[in-house]
Amino acid sequence: MTNHDTDSTATPRAGTPLRTGSASSHGKTILIGEHAVVYGVPALVLPVLDVRVTATVTRVASDDGSRLESTVHTGPLDTAPAAVLPTVTAVTATLRHLGAEEQHVHVRVDSAVPTARGMGSSAAVAAAVTAAVADAFGRTLGPEEHHELVQECERVAHGRPSGLDARGVVAEVPVWFEGGVVEPVPLGAVFTFVVADTGVPGHTREAVAAVRERHDADPASVGAVVGAIGDLARRARGTLEDGDAQALGATMDAAHELLTELDVSSADLDRLVVAARRADALGAKLTGGGRGGCVLALVADGEHADRVSAALRAAGATETWTTTIGARA
Repeated sequence: MTNHDTDSTATPRAGTPLRTGSASSHGKTILIGEHAVVYGVPALVLPVLDVRVTATVTRVASDDGSRLESTVHTGPLDTAPAAVLPTVTAVTATLRHLGAEEQHVHVRVDSAVPTARGMGSSAAVAAAVTAAVADAFGRTLGPEEHHELVQECERVAHGRPSGLDARGVVAEVPVWFEGGVVEPVPLGAVFTFVVADTGVPGHTREAVAAVRERHDADPASVGAVVGAIGDLARRARGTLEDGDAQALGATMDAAHELLTELDVSSADLDRLVVAARRADALGAKLTGGGRGGCVLALVADGEHADRVSAALRAAGATETWTTTIGARA
């Protein structure tokens, strides 16, 4: 809300209390539908609520200049390297949106979302930073204006983003994504997942290009696999709504086999999928672009998550995270 007693975009005077804003977001992963979504079939995006980004933004006097504090760059905003250009865009685009282009801020980003792992790192940082900048000026962004600001940052990071990441990193429940239409999916039960990092960066662009090449060469067979992944996404949505974890796990296993047919898995991903299944995961699959990145496993509960996480680390996972949807402690 705008403060009507003072101009929320006015430059702070030296010696006056400086307002600090904060906001957070979280990671995301694809439950079912990676690669196939490029061809118009639906996808289910899963929020990873326990892997978070927090942004803290403090307004400063103009002569102090804007600064960024993060693991990638700490220093003046206007000398930040290209690697954090999406984050810089989050600051400048939000200031412009608020009519406060001449104002200066200090921005601190603390992110547990790994980069290049299909977990929506750039979108999560953008979501937290844009909301925190607005909060520093006493403003709360509406859902659609927030989304558009995150998308502006995502265009800097990825060129032509689908919006899938931008929606997933602010959602509290799985999101159904089809033809640009986004719907939250109500949950019929509590679901617990383990995300495991292979330690190898994902190669999304390379994998997408390889699938496109195969599709152009043999549209019938690749189209059949894509259609089957879409069918699994629809089935998975039903299992989430029904609260049927066993059935959801089966769709995840089937999706991994289809993604393997598209040649977007890898020895590292397959090894972790096998390890999760041997630890009695209800289902396991690669998640994201593939050829590196992460594996997603569905487990029965927190205790089971600990056992599956241990098995995944023993099989070579460099890090694991557990996240629960449908209920919060």
